Amino acid sequence: MFFKLKERHLKRLLIATSLGLLTSLCTMHVQAATNQKKPTVQKTKPSVVKTHVRHAKAFKAAPILPSFGQKAGLHSTSDMLDLKSSVAYVIDQDTHEVLLSKNDQAVLPIASITKLMTGLIISEAKLPMDESITITQDDVDTEKGSSSRLRVGATLTRGELLHLALMASENRAAHALGRTYPGGMSTFVGLMNGKAAQLGMRDTRYVEPTGLSSQNQSSAKDLATLVGNAYHDATLRQLSTSPSHSVEVGNRPCNTTQLTDWLKTLTGTSVCKKLATSRKPVNVWSCRPRCLVAS
Repeated sequence: MFFKLKERHLKRLLIATSLGLLTSLCTMHVQAATNQKKPTVQKTKPSVVKTHVRHAKAFKAAPILPSFGQKAGLHSTSDMLDLKSSVAYVIDQDTHEVLLSKNDQAVLPIASITKLMTGLIISEAKLPMDESITITQDDVDTEKGSSSRLRVGATLTRGELLHLALMASENRAAHALGRTYPGGMSTFVGLMNGKAAQLGMRDTRYVEPTGLSSQNQSSAKDLATLVGNAYHDATLRQLSTSPSHSVEVGNRPCNTTQLTDWLKTLTGTSVCKKLATSRKPVNVWSCRPRCLVAS
């Protein structure tokens, strides 16, 4: 009996132990499951496509160089018309009354106004205007690299070259006129300076016949004297005021026009002789009773 009870208690103990062990195992399993890290959900960032855009390099504008008048401090001078030019000289051609004067004795480069003296020397020399002259490499501008419609090898008459030099400010034409003058370029430039001295142009000096060199210098007052003298030359008066002209250069015409809409607005003005100091190409107009000379 005792054995059976003992055996029965032993079975119960084994069952209880088994249940306890099972419970422990289940508890351990649940805890293990609980302790497992939850899977993390990775948020995907939106993909960014990088595009390389090549920007054009920004070129810096070339600095504006001061004019000779600005370098000399002439722009600080005021005038009644508030002119942008640092130098101006306005006179009545008949009475020689000075209507406006602004730095009129300042000596500055005169650019293409030089060609007016070039034309005066050629005209007074009474050289044959129908003589043929060929443009050569010597006539090409190597100082400023200016362009020209007259190619090397082109042949024109002296009269045609004079017309283009005065009306269209053609540099190769003016240089060819000086180069082919009897005695050569040095003789021609000497005559230019001699004529200036004869006219009393004490502030004037020439080194070549085109005006490309900044060493060609004068004052507004001297230029008024030059224009007044050139006016009495019928050839210069006609060629410098021609509104348009066409010459044959090889097999093609070379057309040039001088009068612009801006110039036509001057038809109601009084006599004007003016020296400005911009760096723009210049033509010379010399007509009565209106005259504008600008550089």
